[in-house]
Amino acid sequence: MDDVPAGPASPGPRRPSLSVVVPVRNGGRDFERCLRRLRDSHLADFELIVVDDGSTDDSAAVAERAGAIVVRLDRPQGPAAARNRGARAASAPLVFFLDADVAVHPRALDRALARFAADPGLSALFGSYDDAPAAPGIVSQYRNLLHHFVHQQGTFRDDIRPVHTFWTGCGLIRREVFLAFGGFDPRLYPRPAIEDIELGYRLTRAGHRIVLARDVLATHLKRWTLGEMVRTDIFRRGVPWMLLIKRTGTVETDLNVKASQKLCVALTGLTLLAAAGSVLAPGAGLAAAAGLAAIVALNRPFFAFLARRKGWPFACAAVPLHLVYYGCCGLSVILAAAHWRAGRLRRRPRRPDRAIVPAPHVAGPRSPGRRASRGDAGTRR
Repeated sequence: MDDVPAGPASPGPRRPSLSVVVPVRNGGRDFERCLRRLRDSHLADFELIVVDDGSTDDSAAVAERAGAIVVRLDRPQGPAAARNRGARAASAPLVFFLDADVAVHPRALDRALARFAADPGLSALFGSYDDAPAAPGIVSQYRNLLHHFVHQQGTFRDDIRPVHTFWTGCGLIRREVFLAFGGFDPRLYPRPAIEDIELGYRLTRAGHRIVLARDVLATHLKRWTLGEMVRTDIFRRGVPWMLLIKRTGTVETDLNVKASQKLCVALTGLTLLAAAGSVLAPGAGLAAAAGLAAIVALNRPFFAFLARRKGWPFACAAVPLHLVYYGCCGLSVILAAAHWRAGRLRRRPRRPDRAIVPAPHVAGPRSPGRRASRGDAGTRR
């Protein structure tokens, strides 16, 4: 990936066709695997930039041994700021963002690059996780398979379809467009959140095109716990995303915010209330069972997908996790609405309890100051 010397067939330093930007903080073995899979890519003509976001382990040294250009941040600033630094350091016209716990498939880079070569009007593209997550355990398997399933849905033509969000786990964007829009917003998102979705909204509102390419695949190496799944779904995704929708007035109907999924969130809330009420009213138990059956029916394609990949026992065991997921979505809506209303109340001008009527000014040669004082005192009572 070094520049070739100038010569008769090479009048100047070679400019790479692609810059891969990977932010990392204490990446560990997953980061090492991420770099190995990049090295095994079919596309070899790319520049690798690793932004070390204040790591306390040897992530920077691992990146240097892999031939990466390492940009060091002296303190953790979050992935939004780290990716911005990486994009500014890139020399290629296209920037491929990749998470440090994601391992691309061998053809991911060249397939993504080919889309841009074939479509000069394309501004950004992202792919999805594959259907073979590396981490064991039902929570990790469920979570990563859910992501794959959601990103593979919709009407595709030539394996792509238009979207209006962006995703930095495995996404490509024109560097010029990225910098022109100011990149990600690290002030609004100093920690991992939905900075990529917010950028996607800005781009598409300005008329830029983004597509989802289902053949651009990568393996997610992350190990999920139930607690981390809940925290992520509420505080890193759900609440920030709902607030973003409120601020922008976006009517979101794609990916995991489709109408059927919104209905499932509402049904989950009603089902949980009915289940709690079944202690006092036996009929509520029937309502809870009916609600659960409706949720499973609405998600039949997803559970059938899980059964094909992992078997029906796994699919059945994933039902409670899916209810937790919908419960987190519903709680996020409530928390975001409360936060939004509290913010509006803080911004609303404060009105006095009683209207202040200014006292009329009485002109005259005798003690005008005294008359004004009496009038003021009268209005304050």
